[in-house]
Amino acid sequence: MRNIKKTMKLVYSGTILQVALTICCQTIISQTPAAPETLLPGSKAPDFSLPGVDGKSYSLSSFSEAKALVIIFSCNHCPTAQAYEGRIIDLANDYRPAGVEVVMISSNSTAALSLAELGYSDMGDSFDDMKQRAADKKFSFPYLYDGDRQEAALAYGPVATPHCFVFDSNMILQYTGRIDASEKPGTGSGEDIRKAIDEVLAGREVTTPVTKVFGCSIKWSWKDEYTKKLNQEWAEQLVTLEMVDAAFIRELIANKSDKVRMINIWATWCGPCLMEMPDMVITDRMYRQRAFELITISADKPEKMSAVLSVLRENQASNQNYIFNKDEVFELIEAVDKEWRGALPYTMIIEPGGKVIYRKQDTINPLEIRKLIVDSSYLGRYY
Repeated sequence: MRNIKKTMKLVYSGTILQVALTICCQTIISQTPAAPETLLPGSKAPDFSLPGVDGKSYSLSSFSEAKALVIIFSCNHCPTAQAYEGRIIDLANDYRPAGVEVVMISSNSTAALSLAELGYSDMGDSFDDMKQRAADKKFSFPYLYDGDRQEAALAYGPVATPHCFVFDSNMILQYTGRIDASEKPGTGSGEDIRKAIDEVLAGREVTTPVTKVFGCSIKWSWKDEYTKKLNQEWAEQLVTLEMVDAAFIRELIANKSDKVRMINIWATWCGPCLMEMPDMVITDRMYRQRAFELITISADKPEKMSAVLSVLRENQASNQNYIFNKDEVFELIEAVDKEWRGALPYTMIIEPGGKVIYRKQDTINPLEIRKLIVDSSYLGRYY
């Protein structure tokens, strides 16, 4: 591919203004040097007041009639948390008739969660993302947001996602730990937590009151150094633009690489193209450490190369960027995709070997394409 002659190459390096690669900064908890101690069996349940994805507000009193209360600290982005979602849904449905309440809390700070940590997820851990996740998975239990102040997490001390706490009808902790010891879906059915719940309901002492947990660490708001460092590194990466011909573009579309390739055709005069570019860059940064790459091709005239580079620079688009080397736009259209009717923007997702799994003439739906990418067999979710 690289033996095809490039007629021009522009390179940009330096500090670039931060743009809409939004990792929303929430209230930062100061003067908290380390993660809290995990609540021990025999402890009274700490109270909380948290918003749910259903628009309601929940506190401990919301579950005062429960024969047993199961609080699970989890999140959206963690692959281990995702692997246990089905078992949590089953747990809530199976034990609801016995008077058991299940509630899930996400305490991750979005300020401490980098885009690079979302490589196995189609969304992050913001409150809006939680609402979408609950709708997608049809959660049958309250899903509460604790990411701003992290007060519930500080009081309960979860170690990883997921981390379970089982209380009796008097709100006294009887079990803390894992759901079961089999992370991969289909290999476990929540044996550890179900045994603990059964013993609580029977009024017996829990046989194993504490088990170890496994999963992603809680994203404490004061541990945001990595996110800041990564954002700075991204801001300083090279932004390049190369002029290429139709033969080179056809090779891109054929995708002889080992990566899932998203190709976006755009232009500086196209408003929708400029509107969706931040989402393109965010998607690239979520998955670039895995088998994925973003490629942009500008449909601007060759003499507009400097203006094209300026837009890419403003968006910190340090992926592969190209501009067609001729004024003849119809030659570009034919080289890209015979199904493309010519309107911008135009986006394709192509698996290795040239299989097109997505094509869109119009702006993308970021969540839709991220689900396609993360569920591709070439990337695949963690489990």
